[in-house]
Order: sequence, then C-alpha cells, then structure tokens
Amino acid sequence: MAAVAPLLGGWLVGTVGWPAIFYINLPLALGAILLALRFVAESREPGGGRTDYAGAVLVTAGLGGITYALTLWSAVGRFTNEALIAGALGIVLTAAFLFVEYRRAQRAMLPLALFKGRCFSGLNLLTLLLYGAFSAAMLLIPYVLITSGGYSPVQAGLAMLPLPILMTAVSPTMGGLAARLGPRIPLTIGPLIVAIGMALSQLMTPDANYWTGPFPTILVLALGMTIAVAPLTASVLGSVEEQHVAMASGLNSAVARTGGLIATALLGAVLAQSGTRLFAGFHIAMTVSAIVAALSSVVALTMLGGVRMKNG
Repeated sequence: MAAVAPLLGGWLVGTVGWPAIFYINLPLALGAILLALRFVAESREPGGGRTDYAGAVLVTAGLGGITYALTLWSAVGRFTNEALIAGALGIVLTAAFLFVEYRRAQRAMLPLALFKGRCFSGLNLLTLLLYGAFSAAMLLIPYVLITSGGYSPVQAGLAMLPLPILMTAVSPTMGGLAARLGPRIPLTIGPLIVAIGMALSQLMTPDANYWTGPFPTILVLALGMTIAVAPLTASVLGSVEEQHVAMASGLNSAVARTGGLIATALLGAVLAQSGTRLFAGFHIAMTVSAIVAALSSVVALTMLGGVRMKNG
C-alpha cells in the first residue's frame, strides 16, 4: 500500500484535483470502522480510569493555537497581532493541559511521571526532531519537483517510489539486526544518514535530471529512515511498563505527527516562492532539516543508554 500511495496520490492530483487526496480517506475510514465492528472484541482494563476529556480538549486546542500562529508567521515573515494572540492562547492552553495531567497523575491521558525515565523522554524527543525534519522533506521534495522541476504529479509520485519500496522491503531485516545489536546504534546512525540525504538535496537544481538530482536524496533518506524506524518503535514500547505500552505507542505516534505539523506550519515562506527563488528556499529549508535530523542522532547517542527493545 505504501508503494502505491505516491502513484495514486499523483494520479488523483493530476486528474481529479487535490481535494481528492482527502476524499479518498472517507471510504478507507469507513472500511476500518466496519472491520473494527465486525472483528475487534471489546476489552476493558481492570481499574482503568475515566476518559481524560479535559486533557484531550486542552492539548488539541493548545497545539492548534501554536500551529496556527507558526503558520501565520511563516506566511508573512513576522508575528502579526492575530499570530501573537493565537500563539499566546496556544501556550496557555498547553500549560493548562500539563497542569491537568499533573493533577490526574496515573489517571491522566498522558501520565507525566513517564517522562522521568531518561530513555522514554529521549525517544520522544528523537521522534519529534526526526519526523519533523523528515516531514519537511516529504512535503518539499515533490512540491519542488512539480512546481519548478517540470514533473507532473504522477511523475513526482514515481520519483518518490524508492522511499516506500526500500522501507517496506528492508525494515523487517533492520528490526532483526537492531534486536541483536541493540537500538542505540541504529538510532544514532539512521538519523545521521537521513541528514546526509537531506544535504544531498543541494544537487536538486532546475536543470538536474532525476538520477543526479532527486534520486540520491530520496534513496539516502529512505536508507536512513529504514535503519531508524523499526528500532525506534520497538524501543518506545520497551521503555515503559506493560500497562503503559498502548499509551506509549499512541503518544509516540502523536509526537511524530506533531513534528510534521510544526514543520509544515513553518514552511509557508518557502512554499510561497516559485522558480529559482523556490529552489533557494528549498535548499535552505533542507539544510535546516538536515541539522535537525543530526540533532536527533545526538539525542540517541546521549540519552538512550540502556534502552531496550520490546520483542514481538
């Protein structure tokens, strides 16, 4: 499915229009709901607390306000009154979320006591940085190829195929290797390779062909993420006690999405450009992303001593 997605997305954009990439999720979501109703049995955790509605509302509104403020800032290059108000409100709501979670302790949606563990904190910081940088690259590369590189949406989808193919084919092998070596080595090396791939984006110029421009960047990015993804997921699950495994998995996924959300919000100034100016902004943004990915490698090296992976 991952290998088909770039082609399907490119075809939808080129033939139906960009809103179709959102509409296609409706039948997929409906199918997931029907499968869950038919095959997923109900389960309850003995002694489980009530749903943390207050925490869910506060964190959603807080992150929404901060993201909206960053989007406004990125679009015009300065903080307008609207951006300042949205950002301040987002910070206040996020602080309120942390206070509510502290008060609810183990009954919270996000028990803050988990962050006392150095490995758990380091793994989520690594996730935020790595997926933020990677999401920026995944937005910028096809956008630049289509708007200034002369690629059609379908051709851009084809150009990205090495990424899902390599990750799908090699990730299981990397997971087994990480289980033997321990996760710290691949979680240090993988993000460094990602950073190198992002640095190679300097080869992407208006007159570069695919094999000397986008291909090296995409291939090295895919290699780095392939090395990092499987041990990262297993390490997050292994960094908490059994009763918190589901929460840790959900949180780490949310952290990854948050990194992508923030990165996307910050890219407005680049996406507003065209032609050679777009390539200039693209190269700057990819350089910053490479630095962020390299920082995630430093986090792995310095904070993940003693980290273990969850098997199975």
